[in-house]
Amino acid sequence: MNPDLPSRMTVVEIADFGGPEVLRPARRAVPTAGTHELLIEVAFAGVNRPDCMQRAGHYPPPPDASDLPGLEVSGRVAAMGPGVDAFAVGDAVCALANGGGYAEYCTVPATQCLRVPAGLGMDAAAALPETCFTVWTNVFERGRLAAGETLLVHGGASGIGTTAIQLAHARGARVVATAGTDDKVRICRELGADRALNYHQEDFVEAVLDNTLGAGADVILDMVGGDYIHRNLQALAAEGRLVQIAFLRGSRAELDLMPLMLRRQTLTGSTLRAQSLEAKAAIARSLREHVWPLVETGRVQPLIHAEFPLEDAGEAHAVMEANANSGKLLLRVGES
Repeated sequence: MNPDLPSRMTVVEIADFGGPEVLRPARRAVPTAGTHELLIEVAFAGVNRPDCMQRAGHYPPPPDASDLPGLEVSGRVAAMGPGVDAFAVGDAVCALANGGGYAEYCTVPATQCLRVPAGLGMDAAAALPETCFTVWTNVFERGRLAAGETLLVHGGASGIGTTAIQLAHARGARVVATAGTDDKVRICRELGADRALNYHQEDFVEAVLDNTLGAGADVILDMVGGDYIHRNLQALAAEGRLVQIAFLRGSRAELDLMPLMLRRQTLTGSTLRAQSLEAKAAIARSLREHVWPLVETGRVQPLIHAEFPLEDAGEAHAVMEANANSGKLLLRVGES
């Protein structure tokens, strides 16, 4: 342990599985950076749906990960484990963590860390890793979205949605987005969506077909599941790719797969946390090459809904589960 580091830190832990009220501040030992790891003094931590799922007992961390929630952080390198040579103590970084982000210090594999983009503050930097890793791998790698194609993104005003809209628009794709309020629809349009609709008032299948002259969307990014799966396939173009990243309405659906076969469609999906260190490192390299330049030129900018003190993590979870946010929710942990 670096003698200049404290031995204890403040964290927010899951006292028991349940609602937002089970999150509580606690004191724990500062972790030590292992081989090929960085110890980050956390400035901000992002709040994400998987954190809420873990708190509720539905998304257990991997055996070798911290039991604390928190999958993305920004801050400064406080110490380095053996085998790290790409960073130095004091570097400003943001990182995709395997857990443990709701704390003053967090260990992260060095290959999942990226330097804070030029011109970006620590708050905005903390809003990048989880959404950028997720959108890049699912929309552009698994979904193979290309310039000139149409992307349908559900939950367009969420952290994932706002990132997907901006990245797809910046890379020359057309975007149709769904959202739950007129204000969120407006935000989607301002971020670059060619067509945005309130799903309480319009049918997204009809909107997509109208916007594509009946062809359908080439790629659909969905986190809803349930009855949306069948409707997504109706809105999907021939040779289209439906990419599933979550199931807010459940993972089960009764489907007639004959249209999928006849139209040569692909139904795929992924989770991020379970992927290997090598896979996450490859995504980080792609972000450094393809996404970070767009962030540094301002073409892609994280939208932040609100910041909360670390000890108020439960309040942030309540906002997320009420779908009251447009953009990212952050926990303010330390000095930026």
